[in-house]
Amino acid sequence: MFSGIVAAVGSIVRVTPREVGLRLTVAPGAMDVSRVGLGDSIAHAGVCLTVVEKNAEGYCVDVSPETLDCSVGLDQPGEVNLEKALCLGDPMGGHLVSGHVDGIGEVLRFDPVGDNRLLEIRAPHTLSKYIARKGSVTVDGCSLTTNTVAGDVFTINLIPHTLAVTTLGRLAPGSRVNLEIDLIARYTERMLAWENEPAA
Repeated sequence: MFSGIVAAVGSIVRVTPREVGLRLTVAPGAMDVSRVGLGDSIAHAGVCLTVVEKNAEGYCVDVSPETLDCSVGLDQPGEVNLEKALCLGDPMGGHLVSGHVDGIGEVLRFDPVGDNRLLEIRAPHTLSKYIARKGSVTVDGCSLTTNTVAGDVFTINLIPHTLAVTTLGRLAPGSRVNLEIDLIARYTERMLAWENEPAA
């Protein structure tokens, strides 16, 4: 489990094909990995991946074909938002994030508003019903608050700090981003659907 508060911008420095999927070698940037062990979870652009090796460059994680099919940014070298899994007692600065990407959104606008940026994203139609005005959504691993929602399109205001300490400042119209909906919305839908299901 994560909070969506990015610890550092790291880099995927090498992508190695495996018999199934890919192995990524990740340089963690400013994120302290001295206490990270094999089997620990780290979110990469919002995708929870398991550490399988530590080395001089940082660490390695394996990515399955299923994960590659439902996310972006993990199949080639480049910068990536990183967050270590939460421990009991850690501050909850964002919202509860599972690290399981629900779909890929498309950036429609990335406009300056003073020193902020207005980020407008089109979500897949199957996800848009879970995104609410002033609700939480995870974009490339960042916990963010929506400003407006209209159909499949929602907007977010990005402050200078977020732009400086995450990869979101590199976005542009046409960029694709990993989206994870709020867990509360997911479970609320399931509970409401359960009420109408016949007993087994």
